[in-house]
Amino acid sequence: MAVRTALKPRPCAASKCRKKFVPRSGLQRACSPQCALQFTRERNTKKARKQSRASTRTQKEALKTKPMLLKESQAAFNAFVRTRDAGKPCISCGKHPKADHLTGGSMDCGHYRSVGAAPELRFDEDNAHGQCKQCNRHRSGNAVDYRMGLVERIGKGRVEQLEGKQEIPNWSRDDLRNIRDHYRARAREWRRVAA
Repeated sequence: MAVRTALKPRPCAASKCRKKFVPRSGLQRACSPQCALQFTRERNTKKARKQSRASTRTQKEALKTKPMLLKESQAAFNAFVRTRDAGKPCISCGKHPKADHLTGGSMDCGHYRSVGAAPELRFDEDNAHGQCKQCNRHRSGNAVDYRMGLVERIGKGRVEQLEGKQEIPNWSRDDLRNIRDHYRARAREWRRVAA
């Protein structure tokens, strides 16, 4: 015959009670039937709130416009590029930028061909690299030095391909969601590997 060991005291699961009691079995969560009812109601309310939040999130996602999704996709892509190029020098000036707490970080995602001039290259990884804020914001991208750094990193052939004529894609809302989710996942993966 197995010897039954005494269970340790535990706090009552009901939020209004929380007094310690010795359970009769390992599954007992509340000190009394009234507390068990209260705990069950609280748990059901919590589940309903969670389902409501999930439903609201789904509805909000469905209502997002193409410009909203484009903005989110661009932010995810830029975060990925900054994560990918963390620790590398600026593509234009070659300096390792210091953390700048006033402007939120030390690097920008600088595009060789700007999003305004070449929207088709908006999400092209060859076209975007880590660039110090000084070059990107105050020197208008520092394009001449950017090109020299780009030739060093990816080669002249790929740079000339960027400079050539490109087909302008017409991204759908689903395409933009996929791009956003893809680059969020890749940025997480780079952070995990770097840590």
